[in-house]
Amino acid sequence: MLPAPPADPKRRYARFVWTLRHFVGFIGDMTEIDRTDARLIALLSENARLPVAHLAQKLGLARSTVQARLDRLERSGAIAGYTLRLSDRARGGIAATVLVQMEPARQAAVLAGLRKLPEIETVHTTSGRFDLACRLRARSTEDLDAALDRIGALAGVKATEALIHLSTRIDRGG
Repeated sequence: MLPAPPADPKRRYARFVWTLRHFVGFIGDMTEIDRTDARLIALLSENARLPVAHLAQKLGLARSTVQARLDRLERSGAIAGYTLRLSDRARGGIAATVLVQMEPARQAAVLAGLRKLPEIETVHTTSGRFDLACRLRARSTEDLDAALDRIGALAGVKATEALIHLSTRIDRGG
């Protein structure tokens, strides 16, 4: 059993490092995430657009050292990419989570059908009563209703349950 992470909520960095060390450990090509890598990742998590020179200054390292670390973390898969995150307001529409229960051995067919729906943003497998959790976004309640009908009509779907997102209270970027 893993030890508990540091409890002090003001120690965000400490919690982040704890998470990396205890859950990630070695990544990709067995590159160990050290304290400096964790600090670099924490800075990028706050703002992935920071220039390498600024990261180097904050870390007290040479720009070339920081660039080499970034390259290694990207090659190893620790950093999978950089992306733009829009706010819910900028994305517009209505967000929902749809829980999907499937017939046994029909996951491939259901996933193929879900891939065709433009409203689907992410699909996760789950444990418990439902097999999949899908995050989707629609322009209006009518579009959401139509998307839910299309999901329910997919071959292999036994049941669905929709949870409409009202407001975001915590968003850690994941």
